[in-house]
Amino acid sequence: MSTAPPQRLNTVRDRRIERFVPLVAPGELLDELQLSDQHAAVVLEGREQIQSILDREQDRLLVVVGPCSVHDPVATHDYASRLAAVADSLRGELCIAMRVYFEKPRTTTGWKGLINDPHLDGSGDVGAGLRIARGLMLDVLSLGLPIGCEFLDPITPQYISDAVCWGAIGARTAESQIHRQLGSGLSMPVGFKNRTDGNVQVAVDAVRAAAVAHAFAGIDLLGRPAIMHTRGNPECHVILRGGKSAPNFDPPSVAGTLELLRRAGLQERVMIDLSHDNSGKDPERQPMVAAEVGRQIAAGERAIVGAMLESFIVAGRQELSSDGAATYGQSITDGCLGWETTVDVLEELADAVRQRRAATP
Repeated sequence: MSTAPPQRLNTVRDRRIERFVPLVAPGELLDELQLSDQHAAVVLEGREQIQSILDREQDRLLVVVGPCSVHDPVATHDYASRLAAVADSLRGELCIAMRVYFEKPRTTTGWKGLINDPHLDGSGDVGAGLRIARGLMLDVLSLGLPIGCEFLDPITPQYISDAVCWGAIGARTAESQIHRQLGSGLSMPVGFKNRTDGNVQVAVDAVRAAAVAHAFAGIDLLGRPAIMHTRGNPECHVILRGGKSAPNFDPPSVAGTLELLRRAGLQERVMIDLSHDNSGKDPERQPMVAAEVGRQIAAGERAIVGAMLESFIVAGRQELSSDGAATYGQSITDGCLGWETTVDVLEELADAVRQRRAATP
């Protein structure tokens, strides 16, 4: 068997790769920015509390709330400090996890998140992005807040997942076999969103697939290629986020999703995303969605185990300019609720939980 000359191999390999940039191994970054005993305690307690809510062992509501995507660590820490105080005051009714999203899935093009582009300039300094992201997560955990995070890139979890209490697989990736396999090996409860066209069966299928064992290619903590053998994740669940500009947070939609879960032999539990197509992509409509979800909870619906809310310090969104983000504490991706309205929504959801308790024999 003849072998091709080395120069010929160069004509068929990596034709569209401009350059390779070495990346720190996951284990090195974990050693550099270690979880303290305090951090680990927050993570483990957060995962345990969230799992018990999903299993209906307690009647609190899980609420994942925070910016659409993190772009400014300083403003995000400011937001986390405010949220920690509210989370403590409402802890009897709500388990509040902060939404700390570093990867932004894109339909076409645009800023892809803090890990991919931490300098907001298209330079793609992923190494810096991972360090900034992990450092911010440690700061949030230091405030006693559990962290919720979406997983998009299948390699990234090795760098940050030890700090995450609740994970999400988004609407664009819930149908992906790669992400279902990933969900089966993650150490925390994971929610799968319904597809962007509104198809909920895809999310149900994802929950079922992630519950069983898989073997797939990945990297280990030393950064070496490895086959990941998973045990399966029984704490996965469906997130309803609407689709095709139509909502699915209403009682018939919730009942239909529970029926699909029942037919699949899965636990009947759903989380409601108050944003995206459930709010018509208008952040100011999130309180209206929350009010309807709250009515269902107050009426005794136990299968609604959680809610998601896009929120930041300043309401709305801004365009990212060449000079960076101009308004402190305002999203550069999807629009968010402002802080004061966010507190109102959280208090209303807590009140709905109190009403459900009062109505339950």
